[in-house]
Amino acid sequence: MNARIKYLLGRGFLVLLIFLTCAAPSAAAVRFPPVVQPKNNLQLEGKAIFFELVTPDLAAAKKFYGSLFGWTFRDIRIKGKKGVRNYAEALLDGHPVAGLFQRKLPAGERRRPAWLTFFSVSNADAAKKTAVQNGAKLLFGPRDIPGRGQEAVFSDPQGAVFAVLASSSGDPPDVLASPGEWIWSSLITTDPDTDAAFYQKLFGYEVFRLPSGRGAQHLLLASENYARASVNSIPAKRPGLHPHWLNFVRVVDAEKTAARVAALGGRILVAPHADRQGGKIAVVADPAGAVFGLLEWPGAKDMEAPR
Repeated sequence: MNARIKYLLGRGFLVLLIFLTCAAPSAAAVRFPPVVQPKNNLQLEGKAIFFELVTPDLAAAKKFYGSLFGWTFRDIRIKGKKGVRNYAEALLDGHPVAGLFQRKLPAGERRRPAWLTFFSVSNADAAKKTAVQNGAKLLFGPRDIPGRGQEAVFSDPQGAVFAVLASSSGDPPDVLASPGEWIWSSLITTDPDTDAAFYQKLFGYEVFRLPSGRGAQHLLLASENYARASVNSIPAKRPGLHPHWLNFVRVVDAEKTAARVAALGGRILVAPHADRQGGKIAVVADPAGAVFGLLEWPGAKDMEAPR
């Protein structure tokens, strides 16, 4: 993905990301929706398999993403020590694509909503050991989430927050995402080589260095001959940008979808433009400020690793 991301994510959003998963275990009587329905036996180490959003207005988020991508929702009320929390499972054509948590922001808070990326692991305890030994900080877990699997949340050596999930229902198969589904994840970071080496140790990725101009770095992470994610350097013009994962949803027309984002009350942060892989991308934010990407991917071209 193109590394020219011209927006700023504050460090305060990390607390919101941690809350996403920390809220779940308090609801022992609640079973969260499985990642895959029906259950399978796939285990694809390092594949981004689930995404969760924390937002101050769940109803507004459902309206926005439902109108933008055609997602439908199944509501779940979670009873915990701090009262009832609202959660919604997002579905596309009956298949789960995301989870949305509601959490009101205290008055005066500058934190913003954010999407959290979950990567597949076979064992979250083993992933914790590897991650911490290689410079990551454990933020939550590992913890068993009823119906979902075993989760843990970390910040990587450069500070980007991510999660791992040993799914109890298996992993989504390696098929090209349909419009409205998540298709790609990019890590924007201060030290691409160091971070790529960290994720290589954690998930067993192959790392490919791709051409990139103007002193930027663009690394591809792959496994099972399938491209999983990219690692990109923070733009030289934005040295204060905090390292973060940025997730993309596949769309049919990036320009029309970005315009739709604005019409629904969101913002266009990076206007639609051609990507190095032959697609077209944009970076946008929902009305509450959660950032995500749009990727117009050409035809039925699969996302295979370089050979």
